[in-house]
Parts: sequence; C-alpha cells; structure tokens
Amino acid sequence: MRDSGYLLWFRRVMWLGIVSNVIVALVSITQTPMVLELLKLPLAEPLVWPRFAAFLLILLSGFYIPAAIDPSGNLFAAIFAVVCRFGGVVFFSIVGGRYIVFGLFDFIFGLPEAILLGFAYASSHQSRKGGR
Repeated sequence: MRDSGYLLWFRRVMWLGIVSNVIVALVSITQTPMVLELLKLPLAEPLVWPRFAAFLLILLSGFYIPAAIDPSGNLFAAIFAVVCRFGGVVFFSIVGGRYIVFGLFDFIFGLPEAILLGFAYASSHQSRKGGR
C-alpha cells in the first residue's frame, strides 16, 4: 500500500485511539470506584480486577503502535488493531447492560479505522492495477 491521505487519517485515528485508551485506563486504575459509579456499574470486589482490565487495555494499546506508525509496513498489525476494536464491540454487545459503553468506545474508533484502511487498500490496489 502506498502512502495516501487515507493512511494519514488512519494513523491519526489510531493515535487518537491509543491516547484515549491510555487516558481512560489510567483514570480507571487510579479512580476505579469513581469510574464505576459514573458509569453506574456495580462496584467490583476486589478492585484489583477492574484495575487489571484497565492495565490490559494499556498493554493492548501498545500492540496498536506499529500500525499507527506504519500501517503499510505493518499491515498485519493494522488489520489486527481493527479486528480487536470490533472484538470489543462484539464482546460488550453480548454482555450488554451498562457495559455497552465500552463497546461503543471501541466502535467510535474501529469504524473509521476500518473504513480508512479499506479505502487505503482499495486506493493502493487501484493504483497498481492502473500501472502507476
């Protein structure tokens, strides 16, 4: 895939998603009861489990970085990032209830990422087909 405007915007959305994930996770780790109350979720006991889930979000976000840096050179990472976003959407849709907010968070980033990556791939494929 050659670098295009679609890839530029894909990278921007990826970085925005990574930063958003880390901010949400850090707040969730440091202010767990407040976050659960704000989302009207039941208080988990012990608090280590929601904090650990937030920590795992930070780790997962680290795997998104190669796709944010160079989606063409790290195509697997770019596709994996989009699949992971939609995995979160599916998981939290099945869980339902007030937990759906986590799925909507993934959807907000996953949909534009998928569209932009798809357009970038199609644009690149069309350019190669046209002999450019």
